[in-house]
Amino acid sequence: MSRCWLTGASSGIGAALAEQLLEQGHQVAVGGRHAERLAPLVQRFPGQVLLAVGDLDHPQQVEQIAARIDQAWGGLDIAILNAGTCEYLEPGQFDPALIERVLRTNLLATSHCLAAALPLLRAGSHPHLVVVGSSVSWLALPRAGAYGASKAALRYLVESLRIDLFSEGIDVTLVSPGFVDTPLTRRNDFPMPQLWTASRAARFIVSRLPRRPLEISFPRGFILALRLLGGLPARLRLAIGLRLARRQQG
Repeated sequence: MSRCWLTGASSGIGAALAEQLLEQGHQVAVGGRHAERLAPLVQRFPGQVLLAVGDLDHPQQVEQIAARIDQAWGGLDIAILNAGTCEYLEPGQFDPALIERVLRTNLLATSHCLAAALPLLRAGSHPHLVVVGSSVSWLALPRAGAYGASKAALRYLVESLRIDLFSEGIDVTLVSPGFVDTPLTRRNDFPMPQLWTASRAARFIVSRLPRRPLEISFPRGFILALRLLGGLPARLRLAIGLRLARRQQG
């Protein structure tokens, strides 16, 4: 079975992914900021769980996690970089500090994890890098400037890195979910079409990982609609965004 590092494992999709992977018999280094949320997995899956607790916004803590994994396992076969956050820019309240917070967690912390994971993957067997992005990168939505910018940047980073890692035999998969019921999305004050449970999302992702696709996206209808709308001329995309903004404010 594979040696896996999973970030953001204490809630949402990450927690559901941890369950799925451990039930399949994989060894999983479960990451999160709160050890007490991850400790029950150690008791439920003895010998399979390595606690990888730390704040990924701090490069030194990421390096310490990687050192712990290296000492315990000597390498990684799969790295699933799932940790992320979401905050919204309210109309008339443009906040660069908010943008910085979101970019720090969704893009910069992920880059620290990439730097730590790649040497471990190079020491692994048939290595696979998986990064969780978002379907929002296909279409600009109202109030989502910070979150969307971070995920659009993450998409570009992953797709560029895939090219660079090809010659090393490291497969790279980008996961682009639609709306998933998590503690983050429960704060949303707008309709979330085709909302999936975290466990359904995790099952879908895990079932497709063995194929090592370039991208895993869901739900299919929602993703298709976003991609089609995202390909429209800019003025039409603006009209769609304005309509959604009015609906949110109504």
